[in-house]
Amino acid sequence: MFFDSLPGLLRVAVISLLAYAAMVLVLRIAGKRALAKLNAFDLVVTVALGSTLATVLLSKDVALAEGMLAFAALALLQWLLSRLSIASARFRKLVRAEPRLLLEDGVYCRSAMAKERVTADEVDAAIRSAGFGCIEAVAAVVLETDGSMSVVARAQNEELTALRSVQR
Repeated sequence: MFFDSLPGLLRVAVISLLAYAAMVLVLRIAGKRALAKLNAFDLVVTVALGSTLATVLLSKDVALAEGMLAFAALALLQWLLSRLSIASARFRKLVRAEPRLLLEDGVYCRSAMAKERVTADEVDAAIRSAGFGCIEAVAAVVLETDGSMSVVARAQNEELTALRSVQR
């Protein structure tokens, strides 16, 4: 069967349009940070927003106003969390991961890799993805707070200031 009823299809079409417009409005008010994947909490909010949208669109048990309230609540909580993180170093350490050095000057940081559950093969893959064929051309590989790996090229006689906040 392709659909249950014409009114059901019409409901999904109308609710989709309204929910999408409301979600865009909430995200514009919340700012760019609302969909950033800077840390685990940002990812959770992004997934929760998608799940909420799907529920509003497809469940007859959830009214549009309830879904929009959920969108607004998630955006507000995300905003509050980021504000508290900026205001308090102690709170920031509680809710945010720190970037971690996985490779430095051609040497794997095995203890950091073990703590982060990352293998040498995964570090090598990140190096290859960055366009490097040999580890000697790489100054560092950093596991970022969003789970991605950054590869820093070796530079001649330059201090690697971008690594100052990386946990060693």
